[in-house]
Amino acid sequence: GVAGRVPVSELEGGEKREKRKRVKANDPGAEDYLGPWAPWEAEVEKRERLNKEMAEEKEKEKAQQETTESAADRQAEAEGKKEKVTSIFHGKSETDYQGRSWMAIPPGFKERAEDLQNYIPKEQIHTYTGHTMGVQKVQFFPKAGHLLLSCSMDSKVKIWDVYNQRKCLRTYQNHEQAVRDIQFTHDGAKFYSCSYDKNICLWDTEYGRVINTFTNGKTPYCVSVHPDPAQWNVFIIGSQNKKAVQFDAQTGKITQEYDEHLGAVNTVTFCEEGRRLVTTADDKKMLIWDFGIPVVTKQIADPTMAAIPVVRVHPEKKFLACQSMDNQITIYEAWGKFRYQAKRRFKGHQNAGFAIDIGYSPDGRYIMSGDVDGKLWFWDWKTQKNYRTLKAHQGVAIGCAWHPTMTSRVATCGWDGLIKLWD
Repeated sequence: GVAGRVPVSELEGGEKREKRKRVKANDPGAEDYLGPWAPWEAEVEKRERLNKEMAEEKEKEKAQQETTESAADRQAEAEGKKEKVTSIFHGKSETDYQGRSWMAIPPGFKERAEDLQNYIPKEQIHTYTGHTMGVQKVQFFPKAGHLLLSCSMDSKVKIWDVYNQRKCLRTYQNHEQAVRDIQFTHDGAKFYSCSYDKNICLWDTEYGRVINTFTNGKTPYCVSVHPDPAQWNVFIIGSQNKKAVQFDAQTGKITQEYDEHLGAVNTVTFCEEGRRLVTTADDKKMLIWDFGIPVVTKQIADPTMAAIPVVRVHPEKKFLACQSMDNQITIYEAWGKFRYQAKRRFKGHQNAGFAIDIGYSPDGRYIMSGDVDGKLWFWDWKTQKNYRTLKAHQGVAIGCAWHPTMTSRVATCGWDGLIKLWD
């Protein structure tokens, strides 16, 4: 500097301010190399101190809780009496005056006639409340549709009455974290649920017992059950570790791994009566497999394709509808060569970034989907025209299901924690 100039800080008698130091960056080749993003040393100390304090507080709380749990509980546990309650029944009694189960198909039920035509619903007729966080998926009881199963981010699965007082009949709670997917077996007597706690549970629908719990140590993103009633115990999950993993529910063992994808597997779909599998993943590919054989028979990959988080088979089993992340639903054949149907695509809704479910009317005339703004879209399957859009939910409308026998009854669920019926 210029001779005779005194640094300002010294004039004020202040000490030289210590320069903040970054945490030392180590060898650039190392795994934990921080580079220019390294935090300041003081901040690291402060953070560590705060973390320590929080951990101590948590410990204290835990200790308090443990002391408040009554001695009777401990005694019961010691005697082996106390069992984890996995389900709560909310009705008056589990059987009616004739001894029929609460989930028995109502008397006078008629199966859907082949030539029954479906119509698009016009208005909301009921709202189910009970879940405390967003609802991820809804599914009607197979064939009869007198019950509605729902799974939610509050880690619970609930089953609701569709016809009478429309109450919640049973809550299934065994998962520690949000439940991602549910799937009834062919007759509805059991169902599978998979959750972010990395577990897949097989439930007894009527009594709420967990029959078995399965895991491969990674997050399952979807669960699909073999369509053949004799093979209800075969189910496949799409897993975070880039594999589709096939389990046998009776032995609890992994029987096959389909390992070809380069990203987390989002969907597993059975085609051709369970002889073929279609998987999609975050790597934007669609792979076709023969069931039970972990060799890809066909790979569908195209630079214009987006990731596909949901695939649903059309009721006539001829086509697959794929919710594509570029705001459209694309269609592929569900047999033979699995050809892309370029002319058939359903647009208008916004779905980018969300695994929004697709539903069909049972006669196959209409296809529907939720949307990011909470709308419910209906298109004509043959003409791809959008015939109706209903404002269904606040936030994302993530799931929708069409009633198997009623002509225009639809259930939707959203991240506002509500399930709604439309007719």
